[in-house]
Amino acid sequence: IDSDSNDFVHLGYTDNNTPVDIFTPVVKADRRICLGNIEYHYFAGYSGGAKAIMPGVSTREAIQANHSRMVEEAAHAGNIITNPVRKDIEDAIKFIPIDFIVNVVLDEKKEIIKAVAGDYIDAHREGCRFLDSFYKIPFKEKADIVVTSIGGYPKDINLYQAQKALDNAKYAVKKAGIIILVASCREGLGEKTFEEWLLKAKDPEELIEKIKSNFKLGGHKAAAIAMVLQNAKVFLVSELNPKLVKDIFLEPFNDVQSALDYAYKEMGEDAKVILIPNGGSILPILEK
Repeated sequence: IDSDSNDFVHLGYTDNNTPVDIFTPVVKADRRICLGNIEYHYFAGYSGGAKAIMPGVSTREAIQANHSRMVEEAAHAGNIITNPVRKDIEDAIKFIPIDFIVNVVLDEKKEIIKAVAGDYIDAHREGCRFLDSFYKIPFKEKADIVVTSIGGYPKDINLYQAQKALDNAKYAVKKAGIIILVASCREGLGEKTFEEWLLKAKDPEELIEKIKSNFKLGGHKAAAIAMVLQNAKVFLVSELNPKLVKDIFLEPFNDVQSALDYAYKEMGEDAKVILIPNGGSILPILEK
């Protein structure tokens, strides 16, 4: 169903004071069957499940209230138990029950490798466990340099899309290390608000403070990049104008070898390197 944010019913508020404003036809439906795919989500933990309702058929105000919790420490990929964003999403369902879900897990070729169906919690968690067994990759030591990509065209047509690989790579890099993101970005930065926030900010810290006080869709991905920059430098190998790349707090390179050579120069010839292909799908997890 394609929702209209001007045609909604206000059903109440979640425990975190997020308005549960849902598209009218969904509220009036006799049965609600939610479809979706399960993959890692950089602040809701995982996609799928109740996300078909919140934010799927919610108003912009509701989405912004829910997503504003992305800055909290527990709001990160692969976390579902203590994740405040996911908890808020599922809290909304007490106002608008889901009868049944069908969720799938896809491989890098976008082919279905797992399907789950049934209760919106139980089936979803089963899918998350399968995703973890397939895409959560343990490693023993963080690297000085992480090289990653989103998986090539069409995923890397702009920085807005490629950001997901950058966010997953942050779990594998040492503090003050370097992430080399390889993404064509042939269509530029990709989203108007995202571009506006990046270009107008005086530094990454301003973006983080801005998202805390004035959450805005599009701006949230600019803030996500800023959060990565708190712990690591980002070298961007792309087709973007080098000045534009510098203006958004990243360091531009024309090819991977040049970026890697410079990274070795900064981190030392004995620097440890981790390569993460298909970085939008793979979640690196440090073994305890």
